[in-house]
Amino acid sequence: MTVETKSSNVSGSNQEAEPNQPLDDEENKNPPVKKKTSCCTGLKAFLAALSFSYFSKALSGVIMKSSITQIERRFDLTSSTAGFVDGSFEMGNLLMIAFVSYFGAKLHRPKVIAVGSITMALGCFLSAMPHFFMGYYKYETASHRASSANSTSSINPCSLHQDVNDTALEASRSGCEKEPSSYMWIYILLGNVLRGIGETPITPLGISYLDDFAKEENVPVYVACLHTIAMFGPMFGFLLGSLCAKLYVDIGSVDPGSITITPQDSRWVGAWWLGFLIAGTTNLLSAIPFCFLPKSLKKPEEANNDKTSWRLLENMGAKRKKLNPENPKPRKWSVMLKDFCTSLKKILSNRMYFTFLCCSLLQFSSFIGFITYKPKYMEQQYGQSTSKSNFLIGVTSLPPVGIGFFLGGFIMKKYKMGMVAATKFSFTMSFLSYAISFLHFFVGCENYAVAGMTVSYEGEPIPFDENAVFSNCNSHCKCASNVWDPVCGANGITYVSPCLAGCETSVGHGKNTVFRNCRCLEISSSWTGNNTATLGQCPKSEACSMNFIYYTVIQVIGGFCYALGGTPAYMIMFRCVQPEFKALAVGLHTLVMRTLAGIPAPVYFGTVIDKTCLKWGSTGCGQKGACRLYDSVANRYVFLGLAAVLRGPSYFVAIIFYILIKKHFQNKNSKPIENGQEDASMNKEENCKIKQCLLGSPDGENESSI
Repeated sequence: MTVETKSSNVSGSNQEAEPNQPLDDEENKNPPVKKKTSCCTGLKAFLAALSFSYFSKALSGVIMKSSITQIERRFDLTSSTAGFVDGSFEMGNLLMIAFVSYFGAKLHRPKVIAVGSITMALGCFLSAMPHFFMGYYKYETASHRASSANSTSSINPCSLHQDVNDTALEASRSGCEKEPSSYMWIYILLGNVLRGIGETPITPLGISYLDDFAKEENVPVYVACLHTIAMFGPMFGFLLGSLCAKLYVDIGSVDPGSITITPQDSRWVGAWWLGFLIAGTTNLLSAIPFCFLPKSLKKPEEANNDKTSWRLLENMGAKRKKLNPENPKPRKWSVMLKDFCTSLKKILSNRMYFTFLCCSLLQFSSFIGFITYKPKYMEQQYGQSTSKSNFLIGVTSLPPVGIGFFLGGFIMKKYKMGMVAATKFSFTMSFLSYAISFLHFFVGCENYAVAGMTVSYEGEPIPFDENAVFSNCNSHCKCASNVWDPVCGANGITYVSPCLAGCETSVGHGKNTVFRNCRCLEISSSWTGNNTATLGQCPKSEACSMNFIYYTVIQVIGGFCYALGGTPAYMIMFRCVQPEFKALAVGLHTLVMRTLAGIPAPVYFGTVIDKTCLKWGSTGCGQKGACRLYDSVANRYVFLGLAAVLRGPSYFVAIIFYILIKKHFQNKNSKPIENGQEDASMNKEENCKIKQCLLGSPDGENESSI
């Protein structure tokens, strides 16, 4: 009310106010400095709190991504089902994002963010809950007797399957169907939905809060800092996921000596639940600072000089209305809902924003599908363990991305990029990254040499549709064909089980079990050594290890280039809409990305990955479990090809977007933009007059910042 009174007085007597203006400036020299310091302090506190919140939510998301393979194996899910569980996070976002972005901007934004962080913590704790209500993990194996036997005893793997009773098997299946743990993965899905609901207000309300109370030229740097600090969340998340993947799922509850599998085994399940507990605690802590932050801050006066002319006209109209001030009435929810529909219609009619939305959708569909199954791709393509895959992603891929985000914001500020320059820079970096990604097709590995699956028992490659796990060398054993308990023969060929390798004796205990007199090794045309086999698959070739190094280098370079144009692209979304629609623009963008990319992308990526499976595991019920062996060549072309096909058309849409941007922002000083359209009723002379009128006094500046 004080500001309104001052503005009224200035409007009524300009001639008296102008001579006294230098004196007033000297007298009020100190108060603006104090306000500015308070503003900077509050803004820095909010930036620090928002950075930690970004870190926490990124940590939670990456824990889910790094644990997706573990969850798939623990609950015997297909990749498409696991992708659906992962996409449930976006479903939670879908429920709330539009309304939170619009109505949340009218509420106490820091406190709304605090509530969201607490909700995310509850979602993480709910996701970890199934571990504490399920029994011990029982992986499929054909050698339980051997692993539990005395190390001096000799077990014939062929005899392990002689007494399989069909009646007992049926009884086991009926009992398993009633097992409640079969559906415990639903709690992970619900926890992920809850986590998605909690994450909703952080980005739109946090970014709009910064953009409202920071200098316009500093916003790109703040956003770049946010993204850079947020990158420590995924980095720490993948490192934490790597550590958890090394620990056995039932650590502290089972005898380590009785475990016959290693982290490199496709049946291994790490302590996936531990990461969710840590992430939940971090989210809970991130909510505390927002409870003590103010609803609004004083915007620096220097930022008011860059107001757009249409905004200045609005302030001019507001001054006239406030000559006879009235008590403001609280707005009804029905009125706010009507305004929301009107605002939504306006923002979707903005051609620049709509084109940007379509381009982002294609990019995000490719990115989300790729990042969801990237650890899985590294495991099956290059023979890496889940732990090592997560570790390498956290150490090699994410730091260059964080540096790229920061440098992108720094370059944008240093060269004072306008809309046209920022669009051109972002497009160039993204397309360069896309071109580099095609090198991935040339650095893949060949399939594992698995007898009866990818090669014959003689060691010759066989087509996918001609695989047969039975041969004359194992015909004397009544082997189960659905069991996956691989052994590595001394000839370098992997066999599905010791029984199918024709092994007759075994010595040792646990991981050190050695199988001898394996008949199937004798028929290999190029092998004249001993006929022994050890637990686990045979490692990939040396050439594959070298290709993995090339793959890592390509990932580093491509990720850096893509991130370099990330910050300018993010700022473009703000600048092509009216300021009062900024929060809604971010919210709608997030809504569309979650709905049309975040939810379906992991599902259809998982579906095409399932098509390349060569050997499915089996549950205790005899039903199909998680995939144990993939066709590496087919998987590479399907996985990388789908990502490339989705991303490619986005650059044609980006060209259209660039044409629209160039059309409206050719002139560096062009200001009149109304929802992406030029306002023909306003010209430069009117803009100059308005600026002289409104910015001619400190009171005018104060009014324009409110």
